[in-house]
Amino acid sequence: MFETLAIASDSRGVATLTLNRPEKHNALSGLMITELTQAAGQLGQDADVRVVVLAAHGKSFCAGGDLGWMQDQMAADKATRFTEARKLAEMLQALNTMPKPLIGALQGNAFGGGVGMAAVCDVAIGVDSLKMGLTETRLGLIPATIGPYVTARMGEARARRVFMSARLFDAAEAVDLGLLARSVSADQLSAAVETEIRPYLTCAPGAVASAKALVQSLGPRIDDAVIDQTIDALVERWETEEAREGISAFFEKRSPSWNNAG
Repeated sequence: MFETLAIASDSRGVATLTLNRPEKHNALSGLMITELTQAAGQLGQDADVRVVVLAAHGKSFCAGGDLGWMQDQMAADKATRFTEARKLAEMLQALNTMPKPLIGALQGNAFGGGVGMAAVCDVAIGVDSLKMGLTETRLGLIPATIGPYVTARMGEARARRVFMSARLFDAAEAVDLGLLARSVSADQLSAAVETEIRPYLTCAPGAVASAKALVQSLGPRIDDAVIDQTIDALVERWETEEAREGISAFFEKRSPSWNNAG
């Protein structure tokens, strides 16, 4: 049914939603964004599904936005950019509000939008060897549509440590930042995820869904107005000379003009 994803369910009602573009480090292409939105809706409405695990095939969990997709946005008109940015924002919100517990199993690195994917999980566990980073500003862009979820997960003070600098951080710091609940060795990841799954199987599914909706309503506001704000911010950045220079420099394998690191 899906080209970029795989879904499997067991007899307990545990569904595993797997990012399946390992050759592209599971970067978020336009098709993957659309399919993730569809999958979130499908799993959210399936009464037989009790828990969803968000996982990935390959070395990386998610390398962020597909650079080809981003390059297409640079060549698109403003209306198309708004449409594509909204698809990305709606995908994140679909996962965030899915009325099932969402457990992230990060077997590898997560950058940019991949950090956002971890942030929309109710709990995320990562291998202790992974690296994470909000790398958008290296390209002249900003972590816009993922911003509400990242800030909700970290809090503003922690987010400001990594939100603008594009620096990479390890699993231990990701735990300190609140992005990961804990980090484990690769051979312990499955067991750690199972530890998170099992309590939900003793709970009333409707009560779990209601509790998730309530806790989100009590947390930072992520409504249509906030989402529209992030879409506007992303489109605005796509239209800047910095974004054009950053994307061009990446594809030309050179440093962008602002790089003074030496």
